[in-house]
Amino acid sequence: MIVKNVFRILPVVLAVFGLLTMPVQAEEINLFAAASMRDAVDALCDAFAEINPDATFQKNYAASGLLAKQIENGAPADMYISANTKWMDYLQGKKMVNAASIAVIAYNELVFVGMPELKVSELKDIVTLERIAIGSPMSVPAGQYAMEALKKSGIDQQLHKRLVMARDVRECLMYAEMGEVEGAFVYMTDAKQMAKNTRVLFVVPQELYSRVTYPAALTASGSAKIQAASFLDYLRTPAAQKIFALFGFTDK
Repeated sequence: MIVKNVFRILPVVLAVFGLLTMPVQAEEINLFAAASMRDAVDALCDAFAEINPDATFQKNYAASGLLAKQIENGAPADMYISANTKWMDYLQGKKMVNAASIAVIAYNELVFVGMPELKVSELKDIVTLERIAIGSPMSVPAGQYAMEALKKSGIDQQLHKRLVMARDVRECLMYAEMGEVEGAFVYMTDAKQMAKNTRVLFVVPQELYSRVTYPAALTASGSAKIQAASFLDYLRTPAAQKIFALFGFTDK
């Protein structure tokens, strides 16, 4: 009887032992993030992977609107980080992100860059320029913020034919760096991280545009992934905020 019971129990014991000794399967996180966050997010992913070696990342950087449309059209995304609340609200309205997971992870500010010798020190001065780079307001939050400031300051009509549309904020900076435009609207973080030939000529007054806000959220597939949820939680930790700060982002 004892021998029979042993043989009955043995398969269960072996199965449990197998589960305990089975290696944890690596989990890939498909991360869609605003282009202006590329360097910071790369660093954050590396830091997270050091303490969570089972997590790997597949990253897609582009304008927030373009990313939102890709997700809407079925692109495999587990997490979305936007450079404004508009596109996050858009996906929430489409039920493409988990509303309960939405969290603001950082803030930024809009600046105008150009060559050091350019005689421009405030927004009204740019009406003297012939070519100005701006992210396409249809899909690029930096362009939306800039256009909001131009309209509120009353100079948007004067600049109508002088604006050079870019695919994202990094392309705006590239145009200015290469001298293809006289100036460009970019984020402070981009200017600090990447500007070599240009400098910040002025900070766009905050009262002229909405706060540059970065919300992050999980999609339906991301909500089912332990590591994706853990990474979103990590982005709100003091350790992650220190990394954001290194790249010029603020937490308030």
